[in-house]
Amino acid sequence: MPELSVVIVAQDGEQRAVLQVLVDGTSVAKVVHTCATCPVAATDPVLRRISSANSDVVLVDIPTDNPTLALRALELVHQEVPKSALFAIGSMSQPQVIVSAMRSGAREFIERPTTTTDLLEAFVRLTTAQRKTERAGPRGKVFTVVNAKGGSGATTTAVNLALALQAAHGQVILVDLAPLGHASLHMNLKPLFTVMDAIRNLHRLDSSLLESFVTRHNSGLQLLAGPNMPVVAEPTTAEFARLFDLLVNHFRYVVVDASTRMDATTRLVCNLSEAVLLVAHADVASLWSASRLQQYLGETGSRERVHLVLNRFRKIAGFSEADAESAAGIKLLWKIPNHYFAVSSAIDRGIPLMQQNHTEIGRSFTGLAARLTENDVDVKRKAWSLFKTVS
Repeated sequence: MPELSVVIVAQDGEQRAVLQVLVDGTSVAKVVHTCATCPVAATDPVLRRISSANSDVVLVDIPTDNPTLALRALELVHQEVPKSALFAIGSMSQPQVIVSAMRSGAREFIERPTTTTDLLEAFVRLTTAQRKTERAGPRGKVFTVVNAKGGSGATTTAVNLALALQAAHGQVILVDLAPLGHASLHMNLKPLFTVMDAIRNLHRLDSSLLESFVTRHNSGLQLLAGPNMPVVAEPTTAEFARLFDLLVNHFRYVVVDASTRMDATTRLVCNLSEAVLLVAHADVASLWSASRLQQYLGETGSRERVHLVLNRFRKIAGFSEADAESAAGIKLLWKIPNHYFAVSSAIDRGIPLMQQNHTEIGRSFTGLAARLTENDVDVKRKAWSLFKTVS
């Protein structure tokens, strides 16, 4: 992720210092200027200094006891420095202040006291939104697959979805972020390196070095494998943000197997994702878990990206698809048919279902891949082309 420049406006000296440490601690942003007073008019010298800093973000701290000046500062910066994104820091126990801050132009309201993770997630949301409006070269899309509960089939879904995307479009990488990586077993691969090796070499990681860390499947799909032993010291979310920034510049589609992992890293990756596929079964426990996970992921703005995928689906008398959506509180995107023995055999043999021709479940994954990419410009163009292109 490219480094963002940040201006901090905070009347309290201690809070100003804390915010500077937190911003710099994200590793994706750097403080370029701080203000000890809030601008009160368009001609205020403080506002001119904020404008001349030409920063990506202006962070305004809103004191709990007297928010008036900070809210006025938000309004002025929004009017006079429109190119900078406005982030407000304040108390979540003051709903009227939150509403006023957003009306004044703040695009983020971050809880006070703030953490580095809170700021990092806000920076990720900003850069993700900016990329969607850029007209420069296209960046890859991320699809993250998460289990509603253990054994729901996230890894099977991620592996076969990645293979389906690879077959249709090419330039696909599967990233295994599970606490203990199983994706390589599904494809009968023996990786020499894992995602941890890529993280440890971030300081010198480029496209060439990344290529040496991935394992290539005979389909052309590339795998950045998960750890084969539990990790003692987890990388920071900032490190994962930098890794994914490189991945989306190098690959057309990035499929992430998060499996049962549910932490700040998963929430970060879900924020970066075009779609989050929450894999569940059509039973009470699984749908209940899906509902809770959707709420957890939605706390950082991923709610609209979360879609329900029902695995091992079979029709149950008196239980409709609408009932499943209602129980999970998530819109149903796709249904994968129930072929337990075929799936189990595919895993044991290391031959994914997508490589077993003409199976119903294989066609289901092909359909899921098509559904996720149906709005991509080049896919649309290819679908409406009068002549087939010979490659």
